Amino acid sequence: MDLLNTLVDKGLRRESPTREEALAVLATSDDDVLDVVAAAGKVRRHWFGRRVKLNYLVNLKSGLCPEDCSYCSQRLGSTSEILKYTWLKPDQAAAAATAGVAGGAKRVCLVASGRGPTDRDVDRVSKTIAAIKDQHQDVEICACLGLLSEGQAERLRDAGANAYNHNLNTSEATYGDITTTHTYADRVSTVQQAQAAGMSACSGLIAGMGESDEDLVDVVFSLRELDPDSVPVNFLIPIEGTPLSGDWNLTPQRCLRILAMVRFVCPDVEVRLAGGREIHLRTLQPLALNLANSIFLGDYLTTEGQAGKDDLAMIADAGFEVEGTDTTTLPEHRADALAAAAGGCGSHTGAAGGCGSHGAEGGGCGPCGGDTAPEAEAGAEPQPAAVAAREDSHADLVAVRRRGVGTDLPPNA
Repeated sequence: MDLLNTLVDKGLRRESPTREEALAVLATSDDDVLDVVAAAGKVRRHWFGRRVKLNYLVNLKSGLCPEDCSYCSQRLGSTSEILKYTWLKPDQAAAAATAGVAGGAKRVCLVASGRGPTDRDVDRVSKTIAAIKDQHQDVEICACLGLLSEGQAERLRDAGANAYNHNLNTSEATYGDITTTHTYADRVSTVQQAQAAGMSACSGLIAGMGESDEDLVDVVFSLRELDPDSVPVNFLIPIEGTPLSGDWNLTPQRCLRILAMVRFVCPDVEVRLAGGREIHLRTLQPLALNLANSIFLGDYLTTEGQAGKDDLAMIADAGFEVEGTDTTTLPEHRADALAAAAGGCGSHTGAAGGCGSHGAEGGGCGPCGGDTAPEAEAGAEPQPAAVAAREDSHADLVAVRRRGVGTDLPPNA
């Protein structure tokens, strides 16, 4: 197809496609989806090779959010049966993080429900970052705490946070149909605050909320203009007890086309395959690795992912390799720009974006995922080696994280 050849050439030059070209990708037929994946895969491999970055969510505070995001099981008025608890202690969060690091995660994403953190909350998270870094010096930390107030981004950066996540989720034109308790502009402002503080910005979208192709293209072009280092692509999980519980609008082929469009529009950015991949891509998940260079390992915030060992097997079977801590995720030109924004100290080198939490969940930040903070298997910080070498010693992260769900037991009980 002439269209795909044109898009590959533009992607290799970091040149933006036109809106019409992006829409044309979404309009391709199911018969052509493998051609679309192959073309976008050339762009992905040019900038990121066959590396896959692993990320792991730690749910610091679950439920009881005052925001009304329609996709979220933690929203105001939600009747979803999820585990609810207040802030984990730093040592509990560090134990949770160790489970992900033991499975090969390079980045730990610290997520908390709510409109945004208080200054006391920032202090709590700062202590948690210190506890994790004390055990895992090289791990990247991304915070996802909702809307930021003045000075909070700088405090998180100084505490050791490499990145901050805040998703745009959908187009500006339709944002008010999804959420009324804060605005699209609020979200943009928070991403910009993180960037101004020298943190790596992560901001993405949710597909499957009834949006049009034009809405999808609008939000992705807005993200390109905002220029985060990481763009998580989430597929709505229609959770019981939320207003969008009946919205099943996606097929595996449409998910692949959406991921390809994002890759063409954001060619040199970490594209993260995030929440909902298991239920919407299903057996086509390995094909998505040709488009996204980053995934979450195990569960999300209040929904279950596939077993971590299955994620690792999928990566290996598809001919990809887990990215090690000794490798910088971002292409050199982006990594250099990020280091310069951070003051030239290099402390953020390799911080290729952030939490990518699922748009099918989350208060101020829009994440979605696992219900509990895991009780970790001690030690075993992995070395950058073949995926197969990890599998025998790798804990079943999903089984660990589900402890306490549907009971009165607290996390880590």
